Amino acid sequence: MTLPRIAVDAMGGDEGVRAMVAGAALARRRHDRFKFLLVGDEARIKRALDNHPNLRGASEVLHSPDVISGEEKPSQALRRARTTSMGMAIEAVKKGDAGAAVSAGNTGALMAIAKVALRTMPGIDRPALAALLPTLGANDLVMLDLGANTDCDARNLVQFAIMGAAYSRIVTGLAEPRVRLLNIGTEEIKGTDVLKEAANQLKAATGELALSFDGFTEADKLSRGDIDVVVTDGFSGNIALKALEGTARFVADLLRRSFASSLRSKVGFLISRPATELLRHHLDPNNHNGAVFLGLNGVVVKSHGSATALGIANAVAVTARLLEENLTERITADLARLGEDNLKKRVRAAEKA
Repeated sequence: MTLPRIAVDAMGGDEGVRAMVAGAALARRRHDRFKFLLVGDEARIKRALDNHPNLRGASEVLHSPDVISGEEKPSQALRRARTTSMGMAIEAVKKGDAGAAVSAGNTGALMAIAKVALRTMPGIDRPALAALLPTLGANDLVMLDLGANTDCDARNLVQFAIMGAAYSRIVTGLAEPRVRLLNIGTEEIKGTDVLKEAANQLKAATGELALSFDGFTEADKLSRGDIDVVVTDGFSGNIALKALEGTARFVADLLRRSFASSLRSKVGFLISRPATELLRHHLDPNNHNGAVFLGLNGVVVKSHGSATALGIANAVAVTARLLEENLTERITADLARLGEDNLKKRVRAAEKA
């Protein structure tokens, strides 16, 4: 199967061209059906391609004279989008020159440019940023929103749940992903009025959507593996994500320090090395790289700014899978199946009952 080519913002991320081109090359070695539009400084990209002949024949280079910095405000980035590598990569998706775009650059700028260029899907008020998080279960956890929308109403959260479930069905293969709302407790009386209203709407939609909803979850349960999608506003979601990432680094650093504390500990490390390597692999963000802006008329994937070539390759693989599985079409079908008027009727009926 030949996929639409993927536009790569080759200038984004901490290491820029070197890591982005190396990541695309690694993805190409794993899946030879991938084709790319590499956007950025043409001379630098071509020099990087000299080290990856397998990628050269599967790529076209699109020169851009400007780059969006990590400190640039979204409003400033929007004004310069047409001449930047990030803006031109997204414009390629809009024009149909690429099926999707990948960038490791400024998240706020990427969101703003993508939203203006691609617009939101019919039936979606706001796009959301979703990512995969490791768990103790068989599947990763889809979490959204992770910072695109700091203030959300119940309607937004319901739409996030629909989009997150569609994404989860693609990456996990589950027919009905288990969806929960992030809250300060699992009891129905806990939380804000917005959370309670969103829960009522999702309960009322049971049977209409390909998901299983059963109320709230708390942040300390996110990694257990008994939830497939967790939905929250971008403010709480970003805080929860940073706390999880910080805890993972704390555990890794603590283990490293403990094993280096004495000769006996060093011997213990050698004995337990297979287990610690498995832990390191599980906690490495490069192995779960690739956050997705859901709800746009096009696929846009955000890579960690500090991602290695392995992380970039994984982000490309996520992008390709979303193209293969027709993510936007799945979300559109779910929204059409539910219907806002139908949902309101179900909520009123549930309240009367």
